[in-house]
Amino acid sequence: MVYSVNSSLTHFLPFGNPSPSPPVVPFERFVQTGRIAKASAGPLKGRLVAIVDVIDQNRVLVDGPLTGVPRQEYRLNNLHLTKYRIKFPYTAPTRIVRKAWTESDLKAQWKVSPWSVKAQNICKRSSLNDFDRFKLRYAKRQRNKLLTIAFNTLKKRTKADGTPRVLKKDRRERLRAEKAKGGKKAAAKK
Repeated sequence: MVYSVNSSLTHFLPFGNPSPSPPVVPFERFVQTGRIAKASAGPLKGRLVAIVDVIDQNRVLVDGPLTGVPRQEYRLNNLHLTKYRIKFPYTAPTRIVRKAWTESDLKAQWKVSPWSVKAQNICKRSSLNDFDRFKLRYAKRQRNKLLTIAFNTLKKRTKADGTPRVLKKDRRERLRAEKAKGGKKAAAKK
């Protein structure tokens, strides 16, 4: 028998405390020394910084030696935490942060991340002029024509083969019986 009991009442159970399950951690991105964050407002918008020290619940000390960000305090409201973290000691000087940043090869990892790719695509799209937007629209139209042609040929081929994936079981059996008798034309005449 399985009982679902509040953990505070387990000492009343005759069989003792049920086996504890490992705690589930809902968050993985913590404000901590070495956490890489992206500035979302102000003159540093879009740049990556490393958190060097936590000042209080609203502010942190950040440093971005390879992104052109001098060491300064920054509000947490204006930072987006990333999944990346580099290892350096608490309140490390800029030269140690720079060394840890280069050793972790963070620039290459960030460049291929979906977040960075999306930001680059948004930047490209916003820099298009009228003629570039026209060329993009025309290319999409051509691509969609090719996709429609390919889809229709597959659809016709499936219809001709009577592929079982797209047909229901009883309809499939009926079509097989009609084919054995003489095809769809013979079945249509009856």
